[in-house]
This record gives sequence, C-alpha cells and structure tokens, in this order.
Amino acid sequence: ANDQESLRKITTTLALKNDEITNFICCLKQSLENLEGNSSRVQEDLETEFSSLHSVLDELKDSMVTRIKQERASRTYELQSQLSACSKALESSEELLEVANQTLSSTTYVTMAPAFRLSLKAKASDSMSHMMVDFTQEREMLQAIKFLPVPATPEILVSECQVCDNTVTVQWALPEPDTKIDHYDLEHRRTNYEGPPRAREDYPWMVVEGIRETEYTLTGLRFDTRYMTFRVKACNKAVAGEFSELVTLETHAFLFKLDAGSSHQNLKVEDLSVEWDSCGGKVVQDIRKDKNRTNQSPMHSPARTAMNSPKRVPSARVGRDRFTAESYTVLGDTFIDAGQQYWEVRFDKESKAFAVGLALRNLGRFDQLGKSNASWCIHLNNWLHQSLTAKHNNKARTLDCPIPDRIGVYCNYEEGALSFYNARTKTLMHTFRTKFTQPVIPAFSVWNGSFSVQTGLQVPSVVQSGQRKNSGTSSSNASLT
Repeated sequence: ANDQESLRKITTTLALKNDEITNFICCLKQSLENLEGNSSRVQEDLETEFSSLHSVLDELKDSMVTRIKQERASRTYELQSQLSACSKALESSEELLEVANQTLSSTTYVTMAPAFRLSLKAKASDSMSHMMVDFTQEREMLQAIKFLPVPATPEILVSECQVCDNTVTVQWALPEPDTKIDHYDLEHRRTNYEGPPRAREDYPWMVVEGIRETEYTLTGLRFDTRYMTFRVKACNKAVAGEFSELVTLETHAFLFKLDAGSSHQNLKVEDLSVEWDSCGGKVVQDIRKDKNRTNQSPMHSPARTAMNSPKRVPSARVGRDRFTAESYTVLGDTFIDAGQQYWEVRFDKESKAFAVGLALRNLGRFDQLGKSNASWCIHLNNWLHQSLTAKHNNKARTLDCPIPDRIGVYCNYEEGALSFYNARTKTLMHTFRTKFTQPVIPAFSVWNGSFSVQTGLQVPSVVQSGQRKNSGTSSSNASLT
C-alpha cells in the first residue's frame, strides 16, 4: 500500500511536471515565432536605414558624380562595415534559434530523472531590442559630408625670417586659421639672382615635407650662393594648396678656393684640401720638362671668371710665381677688401708645421708666413716640441691655450682686426690689431701634414658679439710689436 501511495505521488508529480513541460514547449514555440518576427522586423529596419543611407548617397551622387571617387571608396567601406555588422546580427539570431531547437529536442525524451533535472528557465530571450540600430547620427553625418576645401595660400613673413650662423629660419601664416590643415611643405633653392626665377635655374628645389608648425629652421648650411629662395604650401588630408609667393633671402658668406697655380710644388692642392707631398716638386719639374709648359696665371682659373664684387676680386697678380724653398704656402683665390669675413680650417695636429692667417698680395715667393710685415698668422710647430705661436714681421708670441683641431679665422677689414678662434668652442685664441692699407688674402702653410678649409660660412653670432665687446679696448694679444 505504501509503495502504491508513493507511486501515486510520483505519478501525480510527474503529470504536473509534464504539464509544465508542455507549457514550456508552447512558450519555446512562441519564442521561436517571436524570434522570427523580431528578426524580420530588425532586418526590415536595417533595410530601411540602409535605404535612407542609399538615398542620401544618391542625392550626393547627383551633384558630385564627377568628383566622388575617393569619397565613394570611403563611404563604401563604411557601408560595408555596417552590412557586416548586420550580417553578424542575423547569424546571432540563427544561433539563438538553434539553441531553442536543441532545447525543444531535449524535451521529447523525457523520463522521470531528466524531468526533475530539467531547467524551465529559457536559455535565450526572445527580445531582439539589443540588436536595434539607429542611423540618425550617421545619416546626419553623411548629409554633412562635403569635399575638403583647398587650403588657403600661406604667406611667408619676411620680417620674421632670420639668417644667422649658417641657419635659416622661415616663418609663415595663413590668411585665416584652418583646423583642417594637416601639414606644410617647404621648398628652398640656392640662387645667385635676387629677382624672379629664371627659365633655367642652376640649382634644383629641395623639399622639406610634413612640417606641423608654421616655421622651420634649416641648419648646417653652407652658403655657396648669394641668395636662397623659399616657398611653402599648406596641405590637408586630401589636397595641397597653392605655393606662397617666392621669398628670397640674402645668404652672405665668404667664399674662396685655394690657388693651386701659385702654391708650393710640394703641396698637393685639391679643391679646399691640401696635403704635403715630398715628391711634388720633382713630379712638377718632370712634367714641365716633358711638355715645355710654363706657369699659368691663376687669373685664368675658373674662379677668375666669377662676377667681381667690392668684396670679391681676383686674388693673385698675373704671372705670379710659385712659392718655393721653405715657404710651403698656398693662398686663397679671393681678396678681402671690405667687410667682416670668417672661415675655418681643420688641420692634422701631427703636422710638423702648420700656419693659417692673412697675407698681402706682395708676399714674396720665399717668404714664410709671419716672417715679414706682409703676413699675420698662427703657427703650429711640432718639430722638436709642440708649440703654438702668433707671428708677424718675424716676431712671435707663444699662445697659452690648448691646440684645437679646427681654427676659425675672423677678419674685420675696416677695423683692422684679425682674430683666431677655437672653431668648436668659439674661444678666442689671439687677435692682431692693425690697419689694412691694401687688400689681404687668406694664407696657409703646411709641412709634413695636411689641412682642409671650410668656406661659405657666416660670421658666428658669438664671434660678432665678442668682437663688439672687445672693439676699441686694449688687449695683450693686440700686437706683437
């Protein structure tokens, strides 16, 4: 009896459970129907949104058909991304349907034990509201899309541009602020002509791209022309504007070459480099014997064909003889007769002897630098012991300063000042003060060594500043007399 009562209770309970399962199956079927309906509605809404987007695109296409290739690619990518998102939404709905089917299938094999373990909580909701989308913002965004305007033309601010210490800083501005500007492109070109560009220029445009600010500084320049011309344009993400009006800035610097025609035969001169060659004299003599040649005047060298100016005139007199004997000298090819000039020389500190300075045009072919009143120099001697001296008119003063590997030479013709600097630190080593009564010329001498000259340099600002402070003041370095 007890067993029957227990079985009856179990049967009743199972019947109730079956009713619950039946009701749950109905709910699942209803959920499936709702899922289909909601999915269809969401899909229709998506199609409506896309139709709206296509409508906007079609309207834009009518007015921009010839200029929208780039815009079409961008928008197609955007729409494809949206289509991909919608496809994923549909795929997720199908996964939910499969889950529901699996749940339904599991109930067709109901036994007593599984029935009690069966969860009556739906594993998936029939709500699809989380898949709803609203393209109102995107539609407004698309309606607001316009072609990026061509950037305005910048103007180079000449008054703000600076040329100093072989650097050039260029500043510019737009007529009105433009937040769409991505960067600027600056172009510069060397020239010897101040006026408008010629049909054929001697030098190409050099480009600096991707400048984020409205100024740029070019550093480490060698000014081997009289001017530099600049132009700049603004660029946004899509298009570049027009170049600004050309601006030409003066880049004054002292330029010269070495006069190989009058240099000592033991000096191998190449451009602005010199190396002492013990066999040089013999080789030259043999060539002369073979070809019966005579010395050519440096006036016939290419440097002599350059246009003369008050500060650049032919250097050596016609028919100048080579330096000889122990005057291992080479001169520059350009006289200094006005203004302030600066150049640097790098030399081998192991050279047996080296000198750098200025000389008059009447420097004798046998004269060593500093041994007569026609030259002033700093002299390095490594023969017996190392020493650095300032020499003029056969008088010398030992300089108590470290020997640099590069010397800067400054000449102020009107003030009669000739100064030598450690080119790296711009520390003053020595100053000659005199009165130049005739043009002077850069002069160099080397024995068992080598050196190279750097021209096209402006007078460094720190040198100019120091010269102004020392101008008119007495100095122990001022004279050797």
